[in-house]
Amino acid sequence: MSLYLKQIEQLVALQLVDDEILGITSELDEAPKEVEALQERFDALENQRNRFLEKIDHLKGQEKRINSEIENDSLKVKKSKSKLMLVGNTKEYHAMMREMDNLEKLNRLREEEKLALSEELDRQQMAVSDMDERYSIIKEELEEKKASLKRRVDEANVVLEKLDKKRNVAGKEVPTPILNRYEFIRSRLDNPVIVSVKEQVCNGCHIAIPPQSYIELQKGHQILSCPNCQRLIYWSEHFGSEEEATTEA
Repeated sequence: MSLYLKQIEQLVALQLVDDEILGITSELDEAPKEVEALQERFDALENQRNRFLEKIDHLKGQEKRINSEIENDSLKVKKSKSKLMLVGNTKEYHAMMREMDNLEKLNRLREEEKLALSEELDRQQMAVSDMDERYSIIKEELEEKKASLKRRVDEANVVLEKLDKKRNVAGKEVPTPILNRYEFIRSRLDNPVIVSVKEQVCNGCHIAIPPQSYIELQKGHQILSCPNCQRLIYWSEHFGSEEEATTEA
């Protein structure tokens, strides 16, 4: 096999490694987005749930305050009633009666407020109860996805480390000037970097290359670039089939 064909095979082998690396890094870029989207849903649900819980705490605080006020004023009424028979004059008697009436009226209003608070508390607790099932499901799913993502990242990093070593080996087999051309093109174009030319058409940009370039390519003396897309090119017939360069590499 000529040096030219050997170099083509080496470049194709290098590109295969780069394709694997690209696939894994693309997956690593996309994978966290699933977790991020679920995290946003969970955070929104948790914030809503926390608002309900804060409202419930506030309502319970109000309920406790009203119960305390009702209890205190009921005790005052009870004490006043026990003292009523000891009152010495009519004026003091009527004053105590008015005070008891006011306290009892105030407690009736408090009982109404307490009932309204109780109904609102029931509504808020029911809303939290309805939400808790979704909250638990999404929380569990989020934890599973985070654990799964960590496993995938760890596994991918192990594979990437192996591929980096494999790439270094493959790169060492390619002459420096050619490797520099490959890296330069790779930094500016999407994969692939090196492609075959069949029936005068570049398989990278799918545009026909000029006849003179095609003739030079068929000679197989030096590695050429496609005049249209600038990718490195080789003549498919040098390997007998489209896959042979890849297979042999």
